[in-house]
Amino acid sequence: MITRTLTRMGDLFAAPPAPVHKGVKAASQYLIMRDGTQIAVDVMLPADLAPGARLPVIMIMARYWRSMELRVPDRPNKALIGPREPLPDYLIPRGFALVVVDGRGTGASMGSVRYPWSPEELADYAEVAEWAAAQAWSSGKIGACGISYEGATALRLAGSAVDAVRAVVPQEIEYDIYTDIALPGGIFNAAFIRAWHDSNTKLDSGKPSNLFPWTGRLFTKSVRPVDADRSTRTLLAQALAEHQANTNVFEAMQNITYRDDEFGSTGATLNDFSVHALAEHIEASGAALFSWGSWLDGASAESALRTYNSLSNPQIAVIGAWKHEMTAHGSPFLPPNAKPNPPHGDQWGALAQFFEQTLKQDQLPVGKTLFYYTLGAETWKQTTEFPLPNTDMQTWYFQADHGLAPELPPSASAHDDYAVDFAATTGKLNRWNTQMAKPLVYKDRAQEDRRLLTYTSAPLDRDLEITGYPVITLHVASSADDGAFFAYLEDVDEKGVVRYLTEGELRGIHRKLSSEAPPYVTGMPQHSFKRADAAPMPVNQTVELTFGLQPISALIRRGHCLRVALAGADADTFVRIPAQGAVTWKVSRSRALPSCISLPVVG
Repeated sequence: MITRTLTRMGDLFAAPPAPVHKGVKAASQYLIMRDGTQIAVDVMLPADLAPGARLPVIMIMARYWRSMELRVPDRPNKALIGPREPLPDYLIPRGFALVVVDGRGTGASMGSVRYPWSPEELADYAEVAEWAAAQAWSSGKIGACGISYEGATALRLAGSAVDAVRAVVPQEIEYDIYTDIALPGGIFNAAFIRAWHDSNTKLDSGKPSNLFPWTGRLFTKSVRPVDADRSTRTLLAQALAEHQANTNVFEAMQNITYRDDEFGSTGATLNDFSVHALAEHIEASGAALFSWGSWLDGASAESALRTYNSLSNPQIAVIGAWKHEMTAHGSPFLPPNAKPNPPHGDQWGALAQFFEQTLKQDQLPVGKTLFYYTLGAETWKQTTEFPLPNTDMQTWYFQADHGLAPELPPSASAHDDYAVDFAATTGKLNRWNTQMAKPLVYKDRAQEDRRLLTYTSAPLDRDLEITGYPVITLHVASSADDGAFFAYLEDVDEKGVVRYLTEGELRGIHRKLSSEAPPYVTGMPQHSFKRADAAPMPVNQTVELTFGLQPISALIRRGHCLRVALAGADADTFVRIPAQGAVTWKVSRSRALPSCISLPVVG
């Protein structure tokens, strides 16, 4: 086994393999699993593959259809089209076989979905991987990749105990389903879960999702049947009928307030199908991991960091500032929908180079390397440790007249009143909604901040780099016994333009800090979110709320101001808490009860 060292970001895509094949031959078939369930699989190989030649296999395991049946003829000598960027057309000419799978209970596969990434679903992927490794055209080495659900499945495949799986590329995933997507801070992410359920319901009925681009919906007839079923579609009809038994995700989520609540009537909790439940198996595989996340895409940066810090596998991690599909930039310091950095072609080059080195050359990364993008500076940096070793946690305190400063407030008794504005929002193109194939755009928040309780510093007299996990501490009394508390870290420039940097949230009943070790490494204060640790907030009595913001790397320029903005709602994303009634807060800012934010300052 050979190891390799990376010294700069460009090393990731400096030498991608060149195309050596022309054309693609594709076939779709069913594989019969251990329990008789038929799983639909697309196999795509170079059309000019020489007899006896063997290629490493890249698996993509799909929740949103492996490929589509179009209303127009198939493209000659091209990979089958799925609801994803055409990565297979890039990889196959470069000497890889592609195996794309419809998950059990989805697409053209038979069966039903009890819950995402169920044991039976993951066992199917392991069987497919073993089958692929044994084929005449296979070198016996397997990789896997994907964005979102497909990326999360790729990481789980590394824990399948299939020796052939040697390298995986999880991109824009969730490590902990409860905190990273379903209930960040214990607050139900209603907009995402409803949209995800509605999309899956259409797909599982053989109809294109409303989240597909309109041109895609126009030309898409249904999920692609396997080749033997294209004339009659009898087996596809059977599969779609079986999908109607899939668990209703939105209804199942109505049962969940606490981490240990059951998901519907499945007998499972969100913990049971999170990545951290498979951590020991992933580590035992020794597979190389190439994780990608974004500071501004849900909790994908934190997921990449949890993977990086919690798992001992040889790893490369990349955290950028793009939308969920990684096709457009999301930095608030750049124009909306700017080209991503690195460009899309270099992203694919990095994947191809990683698989070339790990699956063909048996060349693994040395230890761990993290590449991260700094907003404001708009530059890439690298480290082997995160949080960074030269971090100084600076505490900035809420002051009179809505000020923010690194000195303790002078008053022995002071607070600010805030009437919660339940119409407050971060919009429909925020970090939580980009995961539903939407753009990522944070516009100037100066107008929206008027709805919020804000604390703003004086203009900085020097540049300030914040890289790591900000932590907010609020001493607050509420007129309600529960609530949703949102904290936003923002940059205010000389013209008064307010740029969103990151956020954190916490439901009031989950405020207890836990001494229980989390199932992964994180830089955030630990809340268990378990039923036994929950308690109503004492009405109109001051309590302490301490919670982490999503990790960030941002440069605040000299002359700009720091701002902390507090809200009690994000109307276009999260459920309203409490469901009805007016709510008022008293936020303390005295020497005895100093509300503040701790910032990881570098340098």
